[in-house]
Amino acid sequence: MLVFPLIKPASKPPTTPVKLKKVSTFQEFESNTSDAWDLGDDDDELLAMAAESLNTDVVMETANKVIQNHSKLQEQHKLQEEQLQEDKPVPFSESPSVAYGDNRLVKSVSESQTSSSAECVSENSSMQRSQSLPHAPTDPLEGEVADHDTSATPALTEREAFRLDKFKQLLAGPNTNLDELRKLSWSGIPKPVRPITWKLLSGYLPANVDRREGTLQRKRKEYFAFIEQYYDSRNDENHQDTYRQIHIDIPRMNPEALRLQPKVTEIFERILFIWAIRHPASGYVQGINDLVTPFFVVFVCEYIAEEVENFDVSSLPEEVLQNIEADSYWCMSKLLDGIQDNYTFAQPGIQKKVKMLEELVSRIDEQVHRHLDQHEVKYLQFAFRWMNNLLMREVPLRCTIRLWDTYQSEPEGFSHFHLYVCAAFLVRWRKEILEERDFQELLIFLQNLPTMHWGNEDMSVLLAEAYRLKFAFADAPNHYKK
Repeated sequence: MLVFPLIKPASKPPTTPVKLKKVSTFQEFESNTSDAWDLGDDDDELLAMAAESLNTDVVMETANKVIQNHSKLQEQHKLQEEQLQEDKPVPFSESPSVAYGDNRLVKSVSESQTSSSAECVSENSSMQRSQSLPHAPTDPLEGEVADHDTSATPALTEREAFRLDKFKQLLAGPNTNLDELRKLSWSGIPKPVRPITWKLLSGYLPANVDRREGTLQRKRKEYFAFIEQYYDSRNDENHQDTYRQIHIDIPRMNPEALRLQPKVTEIFERILFIWAIRHPASGYVQGINDLVTPFFVVFVCEYIAEEVENFDVSSLPEEVLQNIEADSYWCMSKLLDGIQDNYTFAQPGIQKKVKMLEELVSRIDEQVHRHLDQHEVKYLQFAFRWMNNLLMREVPLRCTIRLWDTYQSEPEGFSHFHLYVCAAFLVRWRKEILEERDFQELLIFLQNLPTMHWGNEDMSVLLAEAYRLKFAFADAPNHYKK
């Protein structure tokens, strides 16, 4: 019999053990605390509409169906577990539920964790469970739901195999239709084809199959020419500060299993230093180091069967490591090309996006916006990191990878659509936010959101809500485009 590990309901995020005094300013807060630094056919229906110009009401209705479908599946999951519990008493955590109204997505902390327990007592029970919501992933790195992770499950379901086959057929043609690839990728990319798909969607590889190998060879050679030309200059006096900051930031990256590997540190240092030298308008800025990780992990998985966290990267052949390094550099560069104003002097892009987020949330959920304002919590105090690190410090890496599937499928995904994801992400915690009545505890909560056990089903609901908001409040950012 299969036994699924129990996941306890998330406890309330830690607060300071002793509240010495009322903290009313962000500066006082900083001095007293440390830095708190996957689904159904409806997904495909939403995806197919993503690139088309449609009536707003129709688009919102479709996005709502994704959220409603999620809620129904959660109810089925709960009923199923109750039936299993009658057979053998096992303590279950509460099933998550979704309710929305007035353009809001409401979901409490206690409701946010997907139950992942119980025994499969029959083949029929197993089949029903596979059609319900996925279990919260137990793997801390690539524990994706079955839709997007073939290594975590012994066999593909019929639907998974069908989706993978659609990707393979699309990629096998002499000229890949990138519009169709974006539509197909919006609701997630199967793990076996994610590396090639990311390279195509990022603009690193051409759509023409015959040109790809030549492009790879040329770009990889070009990258290592940069290494030969620039990397020794890291010891020059005018570059020492840049290299020192990179050296400080890399040990802060996630996951820990990667950052502890000297070979990985060496690769990341080269990528970041070369990018900084070749982009003097911004140079290296804290936060850019995080943006290498998803590309690196996805491209390593192209060559290994096991999970990256269990793998010694240095055991890969040197040529393979060089390919991964060069590909990660170029794809990260393509990403940064679209959001470089986030990292120029004073980071004006982030300042602007935080203001846009504040305006958007005030329209989506006036009560949450007013509550933050009443307790003197400024959006810049928590949302700066959301923009600077693209939510990478807020959700597990497995969720970031799933999120980037969609970002690379959306027009201006990492800049414009990210704004709506952040808005949906904030309103997602409205119950907990409204319960907090203290500046310090509010800020600590917003900097330590309980997403540890999030999986693809959580990301699917978040993305569906962001998609709905994009059409319902599409004019909100225009206030700050003048």
